[in-house]
Amino acid sequence: MSAAALDVARAVAAQPRHAPARVALLGTGTVGSAVLARLASWQGNSLGQRLQLVHVANSRKAASDRSGLAPAEAAQRLALAPQRSSLETIDAALKGDGARIVIDATASEVVAERHAHWLQQGIHVATACKIGQGTSLSRWRSIRAAAAIGDAGYGDSATVGAGLPLLRTLRELQAGGDRIHSIAGVLSGSLAWLFNHYDGMRPFSALVRQARDAGYTEPDPRDDLSGEDVRRKLLILARSAGVELDAGDVEVTSLVPPELAVLSRDALDAALPALDVPLRDRYASAYKRHEKLRFIARLQDGVARVGLESLPADHPLAGGAGTDNRVAIWSDRYCDQPLVIQGPGAGAEVTAAGLLDDALRLCNHT
Repeated sequence: MSAAALDVARAVAAQPRHAPARVALLGTGTVGSAVLARLASWQGNSLGQRLQLVHVANSRKAASDRSGLAPAEAAQRLALAPQRSSLETIDAALKGDGARIVIDATASEVVAERHAHWLQQGIHVATACKIGQGTSLSRWRSIRAAAAIGDAGYGDSATVGAGLPLLRTLRELQAGGDRIHSIAGVLSGSLAWLFNHYDGMRPFSALVRQARDAGYTEPDPRDDLSGEDVRRKLLILARSAGVELDAGDVEVTSLVPPELAVLSRDALDAALPALDVPLRDRYASAYKRHEKLRFIARLQDGVARVGLESLPADHPLAGGAGTDNRVAIWSDRYCDQPLVIQGPGAGAEVTAAGLLDDALRLCNHT
């Protein structure tokens, strides 16, 4: 159990008993499956008593039971379900006593478009999907407005850093009167892994293939190398820090050269060596200065940019290991030395934990 979930469990134990929150889980891929496994492990304890799974769906099928679905059996129920998946059925599936929560474990544009609708109906949303708050400013504003209208909560801690206390920290600092001056961080677990392992000797393309085959990158590694995923995360951080940027306000320097960007996915693998010379040259230049390459998202003085940087070895963001995310926050309170938050920024289990931490907090939303 994560520390945040343990804190929530203790707080819940001290509260008067209420009807359990009714939960609809959307997405049964790696993250959704980890959510189901975590829910199943809670059966019979105080955490499990706070959440009642009543609906589970993927892009093809859905299963509902207003009396509750056993999390351990939900995948099997879904496989046998005759019901076709439809977002239109979720409001009805969640009807009943207690709080209502949609857990979005998808990466779906269609589902993200529905967040504002649920919030306006008073249905809480806990999401790992960055499309809701990390794309257009108008959508971000519509989500906030809908949450206010419906008096509903939006749990988004899993959208950046897989549940690391990044967004919560930014919001709590500001609630305490602090002012955020700048934010910089390694926000991609896959790019963190690549540059933690790249030594300038082995071809970078070979490392990309290894990361892809190990599941660290998306099936098309250009999705990671382009920096677009990091752009979305930086937008969410910036907006949480009070800087309302639109998507086009973030300058992104992609690692994908134009000749790779236009290729089909099938033709990409053979062309990956086009990455090798530029990255070897960047590494050699950094090595001569005793610096390290890191793919950085940076917000400073209202200006946001994403790209590869060469950092001094003692820089707050030069450390880390594996797929760790590492974020530095400078503020009135943390002016000379930044607040640094580091931890696993990718992985189904930690992302599922972040989603359910948010769901538990939403049970007591007021």
